[in-house]
Amino acid sequence: MQTQEIINVNIWLILISLCNLVILFLILKKFLFKPVKKVLAERQAEYDAKFAEADGKLAEAEAVKAELDAKFASADDEAERILKDAKDNAERRGVAIVTEAKDKADLIVKNAESEAELRRRKAEESIKDDIADVSVEIAEKIIGREVTERDHRRLVDEFINKMGDEE
Repeated sequence: MQTQEIINVNIWLILISLCNLVILFLILKKFLFKPVKKVLAERQAEYDAKFAEADGKLAEAEAVKAELDAKFASADDEAERILKDAKDNAERRGVAIVTEAKDKADLIVKNAESEAELRRRKAEESIKDDIADVSVEIAEKIIGREVTERDHRRLVDEFINKMGDEE
C-alpha cells in the first residue's frame, strides 16, 4: 500500500499549484516583465537615436568629403593656372631680357663703329699733318725758302685730294 500513496494524484494539490503558478506569473508580469520591457524599449530608443545620429554624422561627413574633393579639384585647377601664368610670365620676361640684350649689343656695336670712324678720321688727320710737315720740309729744301702755313695747307689739301681722286 505504501507504493500507492506515492503514485497517487491529488487534484487539489494540482489546482493549488496551478493557482500558485498563475499568481506567480501575474506578479512577475506586473513587476518584472513590464519594467524589463520598459528598460529594453529605452535602450532600443537610445540605440535608434545613436544610429540616427551616426547616420546624420555620416551624411555630414560625406558632404564635407564631397566639398573637400571639390576644393581639391579647384585647388589643382588653380595650381595649374598659377604654373601656366608663371611659365608665361617667365617666357615674356625671357623675351624681354633677350630683346634688351640685343638692343644693348646693337648700341655697343654702333658706339664701337662710331669710335672706329672717329679714330680713323683722327688717324687721317694725323697722317695729313705728318705728310704736310714732311712735304713742307721737302718743299723748303727744294725751293730753298720757307713755306707759310697757308701755302703748306693748300699744298697738302691738293695732294690729298689728288690721292683721294685716284682711289
